Amino acid sequence: MTGDQPDTTANRERQRELYGAPMSDRVHRLTGALGVTQARLAATLGMSPAMLSQLVSGRRVKIGDPAVLTRLMALDERVARGPVPPEEVPSLLEQAHAARLQWSAADDAARPPAPAPVVPAPRRVPPRPVPTADDALRGVSAPARLVAAAAALAPSFPEIAEVLRRAASRPVR
Repeated sequence: MTGDQPDTTANRERQRELYGAPMSDRVHRLTGALGVTQARLAATLGMSPAMLSQLVSGRRVKIGDPAVLTRLMALDERVARGPVPPEEVPSLLEQAHAARLQWSAADDAARPPAPAPVVPAPRRVPPRPVPTADDALRGVSAPARLVAAAAALAPSFPEIAEVLRRAASRPVR
């Protein structure tokens, strides 16, 4: 394999993750069941034959147009229900080509997962400092008064005096 060739095996595996089966399996099932060429199927889906060929060969992974994917899935679902009588194929293809299908919530389980939406990164807002007890004490009294209160409370309440002294000695944030 050269550096220019895509890894078709990995691409087909990615298609299996996205669509439940490699596109080659789906397209061959549809062309066989409906008795149409890949070019006719591509025209029905609303894509170029070259694009469909690239999907089938594994040179491309994804169908970029949701309407094309919707038509493909609708045809695949119809074929999965049983044989399509040959006289009904032209009408089915016309309906599929003209379809502007909308999925309902009931179809969610059958459709491939939607790609994750691109969400812009949140703006970085610097965190606000969480006020401490020291901040609260300095907010109600000057450091000199906190030291004086600590001296007055020290004999009876040494632990409270320590908190007051610490608050007085810390710089204001």
